[in-house]
Amino acid sequence: MTQLSRRSLLASLAAATAVAALPARAAQAPAAKLSSQDQGDVLQVQRYLNDIRTLQSRFQQFAQDGSVSSGTIYLQRPGKMRIVYDPPSPVLIVSDGSDVFYWDRQLQQLQQIGVEDTPAWFLLRPEIQLTGDVTVTGFRREPGVLRIAMTETQHPGQGSLTVVMSERPLELRQWTVIDPQQRQITVALDDPHYGVTLSPDLFVWIDQTPNPLR
Repeated sequence: MTQLSRRSLLASLAAATAVAALPARAAQAPAAKLSSQDQGDVLQVQRYLNDIRTLQSRFQQFAQDGSVSSGTIYLQRPGKMRIVYDPPSPVLIVSDGSDVFYWDRQLQQLQQIGVEDTPAWFLLRPEIQLTGDVTVTGFRREPGVLRIAMTETQHPGQGSLTVVMSERPLELRQWTVIDPQQRQITVALDDPHYGVTLSPDLFVWIDQTPNPLR
């Protein structure tokens, strides 16, 4: 297994998060042309995503460079997430609702960024809306599957997110993040469990060294 870069791992947060600086100016992404049926499906997906309060799932993560990793993701909206990668990856990612902590055990390095400054905020925000602040840039219906691509309306340069939903039943199965440098990360959920009770301790960052970097 190829060790993933810090930026690629963070991209999985949205699932999942790229942290490159945004360009000062970026053209607004064109909205997809949606039929009335498409619009109804988008609203249904929006309601479904807002109904997700907790999630626990195994996952596989596929990077554009061909590297593959796996682990377990825990999510509690709003704002909280924990991603535990399987060995040999040395990475642990924790969002406590306000900050995302990225810990590399091998390098003994801690990095921190505000959760609202990451693409992960789309899935973690208190209310998910697929209009206004978010522009739906692509919609595709395949047998049993819906694919919806979106960007932040005012910050399209931050990248894009595509969610893949099964139709019957409607369920989040996969998402792909393309970061500002056009690098792609796909996270596929394996046997996700929604509405589970999660321990609050999962989302508390605990210092991993006597003198962690801040």
